[in-house]
Amino acid sequence: MKSPSPKLKLQAGLTIGYGQPLASTAEEILLEGGTHFLIARNGRGKTTLLRTLAKTLKQLGGAFEAEGKTQYLPEDLRFDPEITVEGIFKSLLSAARRQAALDLATAVELDVRKAYGKLSTGNRRKTHLIVAEYSVEEDSGNILLLDEPFSGLDAYAREAFEDIWRNSSDKVLRLVSCHPDYDSMGMPSAIMIHGKSIHHTVGTDQTWSELKHQLN
Repeated sequence: MKSPSPKLKLQAGLTIGYGQPLASTAEEILLEGGTHFLIARNGRGKTTLLRTLAKTLKQLGGAFEAEGKTQYLPEDLRFDPEITVEGIFKSLLSAARRQAALDLATAVELDVRKAYGKLSTGNRRKTHLIVAEYSVEEDSGNILLLDEPFSGLDAYAREAFEDIWRNSSDKVLRLVSCHPDYDSMGMPSAIMIHGKSIHHTVGTDQTWSELKHQLN
């Protein structure tokens, strides 16, 4: 039986902000499985939009619909500094997924015996991402809202996670807030916030170099 496909629909008029409006959708935006990048200049609403979609912040107007198990990975996530990475996996991941998580940790050179509080920023980020990816449900659609997930990661670790993303694009919708670090980075699907507008732009050849000039 085929797993349900995840969907995220932002209706026209969805307005985000903290008391005062930051940005709104002029047209309906429909996202399905795969990776969608969320880009904007600092302070323009990337985290606010993710928090709104995660339902930790109420929208100021309009509505959205999410089909699939939704998880939000904030940039400032923290665990108990005394617990080891392996302990985090045991606490949060099912026994069936734990070994795969440990194998990935080995592949990206994350020491699971080390206390979380002693990890570098990059290794904390690896821990967060592994927990998020191995919390995905195999028999249902999934939505992952990721806020700056690659901050502090080396290129090898980043590629390892991007491989997972490619191989699970049919059952996982990822909305990824990021500051790209190279101009040629491909962004075939991007949610852009510029001015007071939130819109969706698609194109197989789209790159960060082209899109960044549209931001203000």
